[in-house]
Amino acid sequence: MAEKLNNQQDENKYEKALSLYNCEVSDEEVRDAVRKIIAEKVHENDNLEVKKFLMGSVELTTLKTTDSEDRVLAFTERVNQFDEQYPELPHVATICVYPCFAKTVSETLEVDGVEIACVSGSFPSSQALIEVKVAETALAIKDGATEIDIVMPVGKFLSGNYEEVADEISELKNVCGEKKMKVILETGCLKTAANIKKASILSMYAGADYIKTSTGKLEPAATPEAAYVMCQAIKEYYDKTGIQIGFKPAGGLNTVMDAITMYTIVKEVLGEKWLTNQWFRMGTSRLANLLLSEVVGHETKFF
Repeated sequence: MAEKLNNQQDENKYEKALSLYNCEVSDEEVRDAVRKIIAEKVHENDNLEVKKFLMGSVELTTLKTTDSEDRVLAFTERVNQFDEQYPELPHVATICVYPCFAKTVSETLEVDGVEIACVSGSFPSSQALIEVKVAETALAIKDGATEIDIVMPVGKFLSGNYEEVADEISELKNVCGEKKMKVILETGCLKTAANIKKASILSMYAGADYIKTSTGKLEPAATPEAAYVMCQAIKEYYDKTGIQIGFKPAGGLNTVMDAITMYTIVKEVLGEKWLTNQWFRMGTSRLANLLLSEVVGHETKFF
């Protein structure tokens, strides 16, 4: 009886947290707001300075089945070489790899200020026992990860089991301690703006330091509409708590204009305070070369 009462109290706690926010978001209103931002504001940010900034916000990512120690070592060396070859440009914010390569990156990376992020917690499905997720996360940190990206348990969220969703995120944040933890919502699976808003609030409430759109393994990935809803959630959470949460679109960022659109949404919804590579990141591999090509004025495939 006591256990049942405690469970009800936990459920009420999360429902109460959600009730403080406007989670009844209209998909149509979101689409209209995004269309307006794109039509009226994106062109202002299509310039060299913004593209340089965006280069410094890239989380250079390799999450391939074919990754190996040699490939990841060479991948990391390119980041070292970039700092030498383009000293006037900002280096990437982060190298993002699987946990089994954290030690390789940690031992190879020579550039100060580049974080080592590991996807953890049974990426990309999040379908594993919590004990496995905890162990994987702890091992990644032991081997040198300075940031951890986990996937929200989407199935539990869609079943309405908000208590387990939040408790799992909170437990993994406890493992991370002072290391930053990003929670991937996999927004393409959430379908509606209302679900994306609820998932954003729950993740922040449970301890996320960043919320991230997608794994990049499923479609649709990082859409402007999902980004808009997540940024609105971050703003409301900040207004209520004073806690600043970072934002990371990832997956589906295929063009420089995709990146500029995300930058514009962050600027318009969250403001200048979020326009640093501490609070705004982009998870991508292909985009780094596209941005570099536009900055230097000719096509280049450095990374």
